[in-house]
Amino acid sequence: MTITQALLLALIQGVGELFPVSSLGHTILVPAILHWNRIDRADPGFLAFVVALHLGTALALVVFYRRDWIAIVGALVRSVVRGRIGDDPNEKIGWLLVVGTIPVGILGITFEHPVRLLFGSVAYAAMFLVVNGLIMFWGERMRRRQHEDRHRAYRPLEELTFLESILIGIGQSFALLPGISRSGASMTAGLLFDLDHSAAARYSFLLATPAIGAAGLLEVPKFFEPTPHAMLGFAVLGGLVSGIAAYASVAFLTRYFRSHDLRPFGWYCTAAGCIALVLSWKGVIR
Repeated sequence: MTITQALLLALIQGVGELFPVSSLGHTILVPAILHWNRIDRADPGFLAFVVALHLGTALALVVFYRRDWIAIVGALVRSVVRGRIGDDPNEKIGWLLVVGTIPVGILGITFEHPVRLLFGSVAYAAMFLVVNGLIMFWGERMRRRQHEDRHRAYRPLEELTFLESILIGIGQSFALLPGISRSGASMTAGLLFDLDHSAAARYSFLLATPAIGAAGLLEVPKFFEPTPHAMLGFAVLGGLVSGIAAYASVAFLTRYFRSHDLRPFGWYCTAAGCIALVLSWKGVIR
């Protein structure tokens, strides 16, 4: 991997992890489209590099939402000491994040090996990218039907139930598949439970932070194995660039979702996935 390739992949991760377009899917497709044939996407060193990019993204989310996290962690501690959830909305949000993170932890550990076998497949990444776009279209259609036909009101984040948070966490878990967006899946689930776009985006980004961070920290020891160790320098640089790109992305998206929806990203994912599928079937990329 050259430094130019490492920087481009870091930008893709930082932007694609938070934009609902699947950073993992693009991390697979872009090297294939650009014919970076010397990069083995299934190699442990490459996977460790991708993990470092995720850590940069998680750190950016912590910094951006630092006031939220200080309030949430403090509220969680108070609720534990008290032995119950009080009237502070941050206490409820904190416990929603705890239970919402459980599904991705369980499913990630259970299906880690079979999912990693998909990382080298352009066809699977392209197919799941199309599915990602269709999921967002479906979510937007259901949201409009719920709130226009049934005149349902949007709910504040703290009114989610623990079961709904678990289901949103299950939605987030589909991002284990290359091409399915973490933010796209969890935002769609949030919309179905009557959050507006702004609240769904905020909850999605908060929920992603412990999942991305924990997954990255678990992989850090692999950097000190012989193969991934050679990628350590690129990983540090890539993590920094990824973090900067992620911070800019979340700053933009929090404003964007105040008045816009997921459909533009749905169109992009569907079109890009279909094009990549055709190129894969014709043997142009692999």
